[in-house]
Amino acid sequence: MARIDFDGPVAAVYQSGRGAPEGGLDGWRAALGRYLPVAGPVLDLGAGTGLYAELLRTWFGVRIVAVEPALAMLRQAPPEAWRAVGRAERIPLVAGCCGAAWLSTMIHHIADLPAAARELRRVLTPGAPVLIRSAFPGDQSRIALYRFFPTAGAVLDTFPTVAEVEAAFTAAGFTLRERRRIRQVNAATLAEFHDKVRHRANTTLLAIPDDEFAAGLANLRAAATTTPAQPAISELTLLTLT
Repeated sequence: MARIDFDGPVAAVYQSGRGAPEGGLDGWRAALGRYLPVAGPVLDLGAGTGLYAELLRTWFGVRIVAVEPALAMLRQAPPEAWRAVGRAERIPLVAGCCGAAWLSTMIHHIADLPAAARELRRVLTPGAPVLIRSAFPGDQSRIALYRFFPTAGAVLDTFPTVAEVEAAFTAAGFTLRERRRIRQVNAATLAEFHDKVRHRANTTLLAIPDDEFAAGLANLRAAATTTPAQPAISELTLLTLT
């Protein structure tokens, strides 16, 4: 079960609270270019509102299968993607139909990671890459958000570790091929970052009390005044398994 209700109010603000400025995700485009395009469609598992479904289609010209459990989110995904309501533990696709899988900031929402790994093994062609983009416990200092919301950063320590992810996928027949940190620009300025963060479209922000969220917003607003040209920069991890 997801940590938050993506069919609730967060669905209406998710797109505004996520994403990046022009060029802010170029590091991801370069990193994924080592594995994409592929012959078959790319499974975007936990696709949300389709932010990456659209980017992957634009960057690499691939066909996208967007699978997402929250219908309110999936309705916002680009119409060019084939869309289906479904969960990682029971993917509504036939065996061997996808040439790669993309899991972006969703691994912590999976209730049964071994079951999800087995399902990915089933729906992917032999040797197809699973590309996991995530933050992991201990990454707090590398993520811009937690400079201003340290208690939200503590929630990150409840996420699956890299070792736990590797163990689940190894048991399903995968091998971890690569672990890399990818730099991204979350917002061109801290003022823009504040405008995104105030939507509270982040799992860890929803997990902290309202007064702590308000205090973090105040700190971010003050920093935006003091250093108006400073961008918000983070590093997330890319795990590649085949």
